[in-house]
Amino acid sequence: MISLPRAPIVETYVIVSRKMTASRQFLLLALLSVLFYSSAAAQKLTPHQITLAGGKSFDLNLPDGFEISVAAQGLKRVRFMARSPDDRIFVTDMFNLTDNRRGVVYILDQFDPGTRQFKKITKYLIGLRNPNSVAFYTDQSGKNWFYLALTDRLLRYVYEPGKDAPSGEPEVLGTFPDYGLGYKYGGWHLTRTVVVGGNGKLYVAVGSSCNACEEREEVRASILEMDSDGKNQRYVARGLRNAVGLRWVKDRLYATNMGSDHLGPNRPADTFYSMTTQEQHFGWPYCYQTGRKVYFDPQFNAGGKKFDCGKVPVALVPFAAHSSPLGFEYFDSTNTDLADSFLVALHGSTRKSLGRGYRVVRIVESRPGVAEDFITGFFDAGRINGRPADVFGFEDGFLLTDDYSGVVYYVSRKHLVQ
Repeated sequence: MISLPRAPIVETYVIVSRKMTASRQFLLLALLSVLFYSSAAAQKLTPHQITLAGGKSFDLNLPDGFEISVAAQGLKRVRFMARSPDDRIFVTDMFNLTDNRRGVVYILDQFDPGTRQFKKITKYLIGLRNPNSVAFYTDQSGKNWFYLALTDRLLRYVYEPGKDAPSGEPEVLGTFPDYGLGYKYGGWHLTRTVVVGGNGKLYVAVGSSCNACEEREEVRASILEMDSDGKNQRYVARGLRNAVGLRWVKDRLYATNMGSDHLGPNRPADTFYSMTTQEQHFGWPYCYQTGRKVYFDPQFNAGGKKFDCGKVPVALVPFAAHSSPLGFEYFDSTNTDLADSFLVALHGSTRKSLGRGYRVVRIVESRPGVAEDFITGFFDAGRINGRPADVFGFEDGFLLTDDYSGVVYYVSRKHLVQ
């Protein structure tokens, strides 16, 4: 018997499916799982009007007691954030969806709590090939390093606090394949993500070259671990089709992952994993997850004969298919409003008709498998108002990037006016 997430859905499945064929039972399960994971643990959300510089106006909906404002705008495809040793916010900008060399890394500086905006936005690096992610690390000698993940290379620069540009040339710590099938065929994944673990190691995610295929290059669909200087590279994860979001939390690596597109509108689930640094295979393209169960892919692993799907780790949280989870943040017990929970940016499906994603969801550690809406309104009545990309803890709340409108939002508890 298939294990299902909640009693109401179990009851529905048991009652309705008794006279169904196995294939129809599977379809019903997939549809019910989508319903559950997209609307679980609903809470009251209050609309907040957003008006951008170009005149576009819409509502974003947040839990009672929270407020949202535009902290920076006028950017392009603004993506992932990191905090420098001198307490400045660095954010990447990939310019647009094409493979290009027009990317920028910006510094967001001089945040004004009164206006809830950054007073100064500076270009730190320009002319970059699809910059998705940056990271900082201070080594044992006290030297600061700035890491930049591009489609074809991982670079590091010496970082000098207070400077608005690097003063020296970068080291190349690794190279990556820089080609693949176009978006028409499910998209090759040109983003690379870099984070620094609490163990001083670098972790780099490299997506697949295709929607679903058996790769010829080992580095595709993987996460690499390496020393801070790029040495001693090894794999900690394989079979992750596109793990764009990475973060080190409490001695563990966490990652979001986007499933393939060839199995229809309701499977596979997109996923969120807690993983060890011991090498694991997460199934792609041979296995996929729907709900809380892992299945064999009928095209690449018919009958489960080529790859044992029973060995594939089950996701901490499965999201509705085509939600496209990207960046996320963890809030520990010191944050009274979001204690012991993750906020995950669901970028949204490229198929607008599905209406999946386009929101920020909250995952509470004590309730694994459940994702509740935290910010909605990025997709409304068939219109895209934005596509969340990354969440980053800041001040007494967090920053949220939107790579569709080129905006960085600031979200925090609503302060009462004295």
